[in-house]
Amino acid sequence: MTDVPSMRGAEVGRRIGVGLMYGLWKPRVLGSWRVPASGPVILAVSHSHNIDGPMVMGVAPRPTHFLIKKEAFVGPLDPFLTGIGQVKVDRHSTDRTAIARALGVLEQGGVLGIFPEGTRGEGDFASIRAGLAYFAVRSGAPIVPVAVLGSSGRPGRLIKALPPLRSRVDVVFGDPFDAGDGSGRRTRKALDEATARIQKQLTAHLENARRLTGR
Repeated sequence: MTDVPSMRGAEVGRRIGVGLMYGLWKPRVLGSWRVPASGPVILAVSHSHNIDGPMVMGVAPRPTHFLIKKEAFVGPLDPFLTGIGQVKVDRHSTDRTAIARALGVLEQGGVLGIFPEGTRGEGDFASIRAGLAYFAVRSGAPIVPVAVLGSSGRPGRLIKALPPLRSRVDVVFGDPFDAGDGSGRRTRKALDEATARIQKQLTAHLENARRLTGR
């Protein structure tokens, strides 16, 4: 029996995120009403900066459980991230424990956050890993695309790895969509088709978000 990450913990994480993100930067949140108010949802988040996950945790309308690389779970961060309902994942193997925990979040009607590109990159959804399609097709949960813009511009003067303090970061939520074709098939072909569908939707959302925000 795999422990399902704590929803109460994720709510605590959300409140911490609200305080930190609004305290350190100026988030502008667009379209958060598009996130379904209940039931399982997957947030597919563009990832170009370290603060993208915490930022979405803080501004999303519901507590979010992110799949986070195990390398981030070091020292005191390990019990902290686990305590706020985040999911440790080994990106270099088929991590069955992480998969079970992530599916458990969705089965309980929770929100799962995923960086579809797997690692921090350009944040342009150019490379979508198959894991997102698997979770979406297996659970039937809709995907909400999320673009985080402004987090990867000029570095901050105090800490180069972070955006300048009090700078504006835009978070744009898109319309939910289903990755599967409605058949419920989980064959390799079905997952490949779902991945292509996802990439098209996420890329279109990012283009729209850039138009909307002027970034």
